Amino acid sequence: MPEVPKSFGSVKLALVGLVIVPLLDQVSKQLVEIYLNCQDSVEIFPYFNLVLVRNTGISFGILRNMSPIFLTLASLGVLIYLALWSRRNALYRLPMALVMGGAIGNVWDRIFRGFVVDFLDFHVCGYHWPAFNVADTSIVIGAVLLFFVSYKCDNEAAT
Repeated sequence: MPEVPKSFGSVKLALVGLVIVPLLDQVSKQLVEIYLNCQDSVEIFPYFNLVLVRNTGISFGILRNMSPIFLTLASLGVLIYLALWSRRNALYRLPMALVMGGAIGNVWDRIFRGFVVDFLDFHVCGYHWPAFNVADTSIVIGAVLLFFVSYKCDNEAAT
């Protein structure tokens, strides 16, 4: 298995995740809200559309009927926990910054919009993935990298 790049521990790279991801997320959501209505669907490729979904729940719209205040406070609690947990190892900085940057983008939506804007809509062979956004993408990429780093660190500790 390849080595974990030392740059994952870079504070500058972590700041990219914490600052650039939420900015890109908010700019993209603002553009979607300006140019699309909730009933619009713009085909980019045969398997990819841009849509406007106002998600009042969490992932895939679950917990739609939950209090927005509770969801916001829970998200802020998770952010604090992740910030403290990521201090365990410098190699966790980039993955955790990507997760946290995405979470910040979605928390921002909950606080200032009352819902999360989702707009990336993929569908293949009759399967339709729920719409998502830049913040969600960052969270998934960060989680995959976190798994990779954790796996590498655990294996190196065991040897």
